[in-house]
Amino acid sequence: MNTEIIGIITMFLLTLLLAIPLGRYMGKVYQGEKTWLDFILNPLDKLFFKAGGIKPERDMTWQQHLLALLTINLVWFLFSMLVLMTMGSLPLNPDGNPSMTADLAFNTTISFISNTNLQHYSGESGVSYLGQLVLMLFQFISAGVGMAACAVVFKAMKEKTGDKLGNFYNYFIKSCTRVLLPLSIVVAVLLLVNGTPMTFKGKDQFISLQGDTVNVSRGPAAAMVAIKQLGTNGGGFFGANSAHPLENPNYFTNIIENVSIILIPIALIFAMGFMLKRQRLAWMIFSVMTAGFLLLLVPSVYNEMKGSPAITHLGVTQNLGSMEGKEVRFGPAASAYWGITTTVTSNGSVNAMHDSFTALTGMFCMLGMMVNSFYGGVGVGFLNFYVYIIIAVFISGLMVGRTPEFLGKKIEAKEMKIATIIALLHTFLILAFTALSSHLYAHDPKTYAGWLNNPGYHGFSEMLYEYTSSSANNGSGFEGLGDGVPFWNITCGIVMLLSRYLPIIGPVAIAGILAKKKFVPESAGTLKTDTFTFGAMVFAVIAIVVALSFFPALALGPIAEYFSMK
Repeated sequence: MNTEIIGIITMFLLTLLLAIPLGRYMGKVYQGEKTWLDFILNPLDKLFFKAGGIKPERDMTWQQHLLALLTINLVWFLFSMLVLMTMGSLPLNPDGNPSMTADLAFNTTISFISNTNLQHYSGESGVSYLGQLVLMLFQFISAGVGMAACAVVFKAMKEKTGDKLGNFYNYFIKSCTRVLLPLSIVVAVLLLVNGTPMTFKGKDQFISLQGDTVNVSRGPAAAMVAIKQLGTNGGGFFGANSAHPLENPNYFTNIIENVSIILIPIALIFAMGFMLKRQRLAWMIFSVMTAGFLLLLVPSVYNEMKGSPAITHLGVTQNLGSMEGKEVRFGPAASAYWGITTTVTSNGSVNAMHDSFTALTGMFCMLGMMVNSFYGGVGVGFLNFYVYIIIAVFISGLMVGRTPEFLGKKIEAKEMKIATIIALLHTFLILAFTALSSHLYAHDPKTYAGWLNNPGYHGFSEMLYEYTSSSANNGSGFEGLGDGVPFWNITCGIVMLLSRYLPIIGPVAIAGILAKKKFVPESAGTLKTDTFTFGAMVFAVIAIVVALSFFPALALGPIAEYFSMK
């Protein structure tokens, strides 16, 4: 078997082997059970609780959870805007990087508090070290918020639960201290010993083979890279992200970072199974997500290893596969694997330039973000999948003439309305804003000439990708797009804001409403939701919603580009 294929199989199996025990550990954390890290981390948790005046034993309703979540994010939004717009005159700026404009600071702040990390600036030259540290803090906060919201839904899904769903601040702090922090320390140390810098010194110099003096940016990169992957944040310390040799020095670090991307999203599925004592349900959800993941991954790896049709038509042999925009130290298979793992989650980091992927691989990356629930971001990936479960339960109940029930709670009109709105919001934001940008460019291409380096099918794909990435809180991009202008900063910021918080509010509201309903014990007529049949139904609902919504747009972009090269 090709060694590149062995490499990506190894990465996936290693992720699964780590995710199962991690999920069990996270389930214990969220249930308040004893864990082996208690003697180290209990004092740290108590410090945060005391400093914040938090009483972790005080239960909250789902409305109180959402109020706490939104309040936290508002406070950090204001703090970030202040730092980013004044960092040019603040400490920890040895390279003299300038402050951000208001529109760029708005985009960057929304991007990092929403777990998107869309970067309309170049990391090493666009932000000071203080700015990088603030953004790194937000990578913990945004990931912790998503995980806490997921824990609330898990609590609500438990049988016979009332309207008291634990304490949001308790879930949030423990997500950061018990899960994200220990894992980040381990990953950061592994990156550090493999060559990723961790320093507050400014640029260094070296003499190249050509005799030129080159200034090389460095900084506290190892810590930021660790949390950017584990929290499915994706924001790079350097402009080239994990394609940069100082962020991702070799194939070993590539494995570490790639495993980190999908580790917690998968582990949360098994945490749910442990908390609800429904392992079969957890495996059903994991199987559906993995089936979708593989349907995107396999053809992507094949296309990238096969090579670009455009280069083939020139009579050029591509023994290494399609290597445009890829690092030789990784190769096409590992680059395609990263491309799919980073887009089925809300990670968005890159170890190759997605703009250089073959047309269909670019489409599969977009499909991963359009579905937005094949693993998904930490916490929010399950919340998106939860919406599809509610829709599938309702449709299945109608098909077989039974009252729709999920985990002993009846699904009624109110829950379906919320689920439908959330499912369609993602589609609306992507297509509406892509249509707006396409209209502006098509009617005045001279004014907006700087937007697209690749007009035509690929240019449309660049705009479609940008809003898909923003709405999926992903952050990657087809970098032929000139996105560092007020139009893209503001519109993408609006999309990121709406697509982050409404899809959290919706599932938490559904779970909270269901938790208050009377529990109905299972009977012979109960629709079982932990079976292969129901899993196939959920997959069909996802496929139909995405296919009907996005196929016309994909046909105008990557599909048309693919056939134009035949």
